[in-house]
Amino acid sequence: MAKYRHRLPQLDGGVFLTDAGIETTLIFHDGQELPHFAAFHLLRDAEGTEALRRYFTRHARIARDNGMGFILESATWRSSPDWGEKLGYSPAQLDDVNRRAIGLMHALREEFETARSPMVISGCIGPRGDGYDPGRVMSAEEAQDYHSRQARIFAETEADLVTAITMTNVPEAIGITRAAQAEGMPVVISFTVETDGNLPTGQSLKEAIGAVDEATGKGPAYYMINCAHPSHFEGVLESEAWIQRLKGLRCNASRLSHAELDEAEELDDGDPVALGADYRALRARFPHINVLGGCCGTDHRHIEQICHACKAAA
Repeated sequence: MAKYRHRLPQLDGGVFLTDAGIETTLIFHDGQELPHFAAFHLLRDAEGTEALRRYFTRHARIARDNGMGFILESATWRSSPDWGEKLGYSPAQLDDVNRRAIGLMHALREEFETARSPMVISGCIGPRGDGYDPGRVMSAEEAQDYHSRQARIFAETEADLVTAITMTNVPEAIGITRAAQAEGMPVVISFTVETDGNLPTGQSLKEAIGAVDEATGKGPAYYMINCAHPSHFEGVLESEAWIQRLKGLRCNASRLSHAELDEAEELDDGDPVALGADYRALRARFPHINVLGGCCGTDHRHIEQICHACKAAA
């Protein structure tokens, strides 16, 4: 049974950490092979499952040891139908791996959660296409149909919410929100933004949040920004009503654009201390932003610096 599905503790304040850039960490630091950037593929055997357990353990310990909450984000960003088919998974096998991914998060919560460090289990949903390029944009109805099965499986597990990460366009965000709503699941939408702070479609973050809220009756519990360095979007954040809907950041370590990152042959892991200072500065402007993690190029060192910087400023 889900523990926090009907009352997400991150909505009540306090800092909640997340993990970092799982795929880049597993590939560049841990030496794992991830075809199609699919971390869930590691769940196919005991060795891969243990690699995921080690990865999440490093991050959960940082939250526990510092008395902060933690979002256990399942390694299921790629475990949707199109990506599963590319990796040879049948629909039933994909359902099973989604369940096992949440099961791993539940086991980690049982091991690491304390009264000072509540740990929320999130079923991660990724885009049907690329996390940088919207490609062919589905209608909201198509997106709901495509993502509904994964949302349904998460609703049958201990997952407390669904989080859609690296959303590049509004219709897909609307579709995922409606798919989660149909299953009675809280949902969070995290948008990818470019170096100008806008979505890859060119739409502003303000407009995107407003459009999803309008189409879903303010369905998302909150919104996040992912896959961009703070310098890419800090200028578009305004002290207006819409900013209160933004509660989370999962930033890149690198200042490079998505196009530059795609062409890079080596990992740009930036400066963990500087990234922590960037988060502290953003929290000083917008203290309601309390879900803090990483994206491409970040690892547990960045999360640790984000944690320490924001803890010192509290």
